[in-house]
Amino acid sequence: MTMTKSLHVVFDGVMLRPEEPVDLEPNAHYLVTIERKEEIGKQNVWDVLSKYAGTVEGPEDWSEEHDHYLYGVPKRKKEHK
Repeated sequence: MTMTKSLHVVFDGVMLRPEEPVDLEPNAHYLVTIERKEEIGKQNVWDVLSKYAGTVEGPEDWSEEHDHYLYGVPKRKKEHK
């Protein structure tokens, strides 16, 4: 029988420590899946956006010709060669 249980834990750099008491059989084998829990209310939209600022790769004229790249319309400016 497979039982699924979710636990909130903190990683102290060495071990995962449960935040609340656990009801698990000692010395039994368990499969653990790790998913990071983001702190709710700790970040505002600017914190999130600044995390990604400057990380998107694209053409140099991206901001000037965004309609071309997003929707395929002809470029407004001719490229200088």
